[in-house]
Amino acid sequence: MPYLNLRNISPLLSLIFGILILVNPKLLSVLVGLYLIITGLIGLGVLRF
Repeated sequence: MPYLNLRNISPLLSLIFGILILVNPKLLSVLVGLYLIITGLIGLGVLRF
């Protein structure tokens, strides 16, 4: 399994969330909110990968 870091975690989250939105469009606002929170925490250094 490849090592997860900031460079490849964002595209991976985008792909997973995009598929989930296609399967269930009602999840759009929840998944966008989660994505923004996760990328913000990674950017601030609170979450480290």
